[in-house]
Amino acid sequence: MKPIKPTTLEQFYHEAADFTGRDIASLLPPDIHQAVGHFNIFDIAATTEKYRAKNIMPYNRRAYYKISLMHGKAIAHYADKTIEINGTGLLFATPRIPYHWVPDEQGLTGTFCIFTHDFMLRSKTGFELDELPLFKSGSQPVFMPDAATTKELEAIFAKMSREIASDYPYKYDLLRNYVTELLHMGQKLQPLTPATGHSNGAERVASLFAELLERQFPIESPGQQLQLRTAAQFADRLAIHVNHLNKSLKDITGQTTTGIIAQRIVQEAKILLKQTDWNIAEIAWSLGFAEAAHFSNFFRKNTGSTPVAFRQPAPTI
Repeated sequence: MKPIKPTTLEQFYHEAADFTGRDIASLLPPDIHQAVGHFNIFDIAATTEKYRAKNIMPYNRRAYYKISLMHGKAIAHYADKTIEINGTGLLFATPRIPYHWVPDEQGLTGTFCIFTHDFMLRSKTGFELDELPLFKSGSQPVFMPDAATTKELEAIFAKMSREIASDYPYKYDLLRNYVTELLHMGQKLQPLTPATGHSNGAERVASLFAELLERQFPIESPGQQLQLRTAAQFADRLAIHVNHLNKSLKDITGQTTTGIIAQRIVQEAKILLKQTDWNIAEIAWSLGFAEAAHFSNFFRKNTGSTPVAFRQPAPTI
């Protein structure tokens, strides 16, 4: 019964050193100590060739953010989604959500950058990383940009590669700007949400509900348990009538309160089933189910599969 331990930067560099055949010191920017937080950029082909042969990249959370621009064919497993990349893919990864991707036999080319939350604190964006739709649970994390957008993305990554190797004293401020530009490009690629025309009151209730719901995740140890699982519990915490909560969410999202909660619990259940060695009863308890049988029935109703069947290893690609 092990708690979930995300891959740290130290672990990443040990793996990268093994993949590339280089020592860790040579992978780090020479003046990285001057930066607040951490940033680096890598060639995908150089860091995935050995992985493709060993097939050892774990499905796990990372302790850092990552933006990848990849060319070729791959299967991306992100939270409870499986996404096929065929051509060019742009992937955004957050420490909150586990993922991995598996290149096909021809491998992949492209570039990726990694950065920490602290690195972006000095940026002038005015937004919080985890508040971006790109990094929220249930979001679209992988995009297939068109040729024109791909050229723009390649140009930004090329500028990053040149800048990190330069001796410009303010290069990390410039690199933050490039990361911000990538984030905005990803935001633009998100499907548009039509204007609702609803009252600010309903939108505020929906926003507060979403914040309360997400605050309970991720589940990182069997001793952690969801405290809010029903519409009535959320309404009580928000100090509003449950009917008001239900109407607000229906007006804003088109979904019921119970349906939204169930979707999020199912997503976390899928992550725990794939990512941990916890038994079904432990996962059931952490998600607020008194009995494993109740959890199994809930999971089957919402996915069409039992937890045991879902946990079976996927076929080797």
